[in-house]
Order: sequence, then structure tokens, then C-alpha cells
Amino acid sequence: MSYSHVIVEADGGSRGNPGPAAYGALVRDPSTGQVIAQQGKTLGIATNNVAEYSGLVAGLELAAEYAPDASIEVRMDSKLVIEQMAGRWKIKHPDLQPLAIKAQSLAPFGTEWTWVPRAQNSAADALANNALDGVPIPLQPEPAGPTPAKAQEPSDLKKALQGWGPQAEPPTQLIFLRHGETPHTAEKRFSGSGGDDPALSDTGRAQALAAAEYLARIGGVDALVTSPMVRARQTADAVGAKLGLEPVADNGWVECSFGDWDGHTFAEVQEKWPDALNAWMESTNVAPPGGESFDACARRARSARDGLLARYPGKTVVVVTHVTPIKLMVRSVLQAPMSSMFRMELRPATLTEIHWYADGLASLRSFNVQPSLV
Repeated sequence: MSYSHVIVEADGGSRGNPGPAAYGALVRDPSTGQVIAQQGKTLGIATNNVAEYSGLVAGLELAAEYAPDASIEVRMDSKLVIEQMAGRWKIKHPDLQPLAIKAQSLAPFGTEWTWVPRAQNSAADALANNALDGVPIPLQPEPAGPTPAKAQEPSDLKKALQGWGPQAEPPTQLIFLRHGETPHTAEKRFSGSGGDDPALSDTGRAQALAAAEYLARIGGVDALVTSPMVRARQTADAVGAKLGLEPVADNGWVECSFGDWDGHTFAEVQEKWPDALNAWMESTNVAPPGGESFDACARRARSARDGLLARYPGKTVVVVTHVTPIKLMVRSVLQAPMSSMFRMELRPATLTEIHWYADGLASLRSFNVQPSLV
């Protein structure tokens, strides 16, 4: 059976910390609650955190085996593991670093990292404890319903359909505005953070003003956030002047770094770095020479997004940023495969609107809207 989306539940524990340790991991079909695969194993003597990370690695390996084409949401009751894998906390302990690197290599692009209370992670916890107690794990996982705390939750599809109707709380509306045109944009050159950071061209300034006029007409904007890169800041200044808002710079929204490729066209990169380009296009965990991988950029953008959702619940925020962070947000909402990144065309000074609801539902409302044509 083929799965488009699965949930990985993982846990681990040590009786002594360090002491006899084990982990439990399972892969669940979110639409039915059925357990697709599960595993519980002892680790010998280890700490709680090592056991938790080992459970995460095992869960991601099960997902790769049983649902290789699926997008993944990881649910764990370990705040440490979730925050570190989401890129919000640093991984300082040397025993955890190789396990985290292994997990990052297994997690597909766009993996969602969700902390849940311990009671909602009881299935993985039971697998870990059963392993420590010598209780055998079935070779073939038995169908299981959703965990008790999740039993009454609607499926992702039902939640999406509910998004068309009344909501208990208004969504946080993020309107992503790509910066206006620069000389690099017109020539289709890589232009990431750490590169030349060009300013807007005359055309780009006109595009920024058109976007500002459009946003002023629709109104209702509560805050304005921008990447600190020059072209984004200039676009945000034009918008802020029209809306009467001061742009707030956030490094989380800078463009992905393309390292040695900055300033080059795709054809030039293909000629000078053919092997590196092929590897980059085949895996979102691969970075250009001296640059940043899409996975790393995605973790940074998700952290910036989470900050906005926390600071502006139920509000409308314009985020002036770059092509890669916007595509990452769209890809995440649609749970599209990695290849979708190379199949989205996002023109300069266009608007993309996404709504996030309190229950975690996200809804793409518009994409690549050109204000000058509206």
C-alpha cells in the first residue's frame, strides 16, 4: 500500500539515566490511525536522551522502508529532541550529535516536528517499556486505532474541509511578498545570502510601489516583517510608507545561501559544477559549495514562521522575503514532494497568502499574484 503522509511516533527511556535503556518507534497512517510498522529494542546502558534520539532514528528508518514516498510528521514528548531537530535549539552534547545527524539525513524535506504531551505518546512509550521488560513485539504490526488523546480528532482532509466554514478563532494570515526585481533577477542569476546583495533596479522599485499600492487598497495589515537583505528592505520600505508601518527585520527570512554559485546563471553552474549541481537537485540535504541546503533553509524559515504565529495570533502580517523561503512555505502547506521546489515559478514583487489556524491547519489562499495586473 502506498502512503502520501505518515506520522512517526517515537520515545525512549533509561532506568537509571544512564542505565538499562530502550526505545520504541512506530509509523501510523493518520487517516485511519492504523499502525503501519513498529519496533522496540534495548540499547544496553544509555541515557534518556540517547534512547529518545535512537527511537527517532528507528522511526524514520521504518518510515523510509514502509512509506518511502510519504511526507512525515514526527510526534514526540521529548521537548529537547523536537526543538533541536526543528533547529531552534543547539545540539551541544557529543553523544547526541551523531544521532541527530543520522536523523536529519533520514528526515525528508519538509518534515514537521511536533511536541506532544506524554499521554499522547503512550504507544511508543509502551514499546520501549515492553522491550526493557522482555515483552516480545509482534513481527507484523496489528491494526490499531488512533491513540486515545487523538481518537476524536478529524483527519487532515476533514480539517481542511472545515477550513472552508466558520472557525472558532480567526487564522493568522501571512502575506508573503517577494522583493522587486534586481539586475540578478532579470538575468536569472543565483543571488543568495552571503553574495553581492544587489539593490532593486528601476523596474524593481516600480514593482515595489505597485505592491505597496495594492496592499494599501486591500488594507487590514497589522504588521510588516522583512528580510534584512537590501532588495527586500527596499521593497518593505515602499510598503511601509504606504501602510504607515515600520518594517521589522528578521534574519530568518533571508534567502538561501548559494555559496560559490552566487552571481552565476544556472547554465554557468551546470558547466562549472555539474556534479555538485546534480547532487543538489537530487537531495534537499545537499548544499551548494560553501552554501546552505534547502533542509537547513527550511528549518530556519519554519522557526521564523513559528515566531510570527506566536507573536501575531489572528493578525495579518506582510512578510517581504525571497523566492526560496516562500516556496518552502507553500511546499510545506501542500505536503508536496521535494521536486515541487523546481516546478514553482514565483515572479518578482508577487504575493502569496497562507492562513494558519490555531488547530494547526494551514490553507494556501493565493500564489504568485502580480499586483500590477490586479
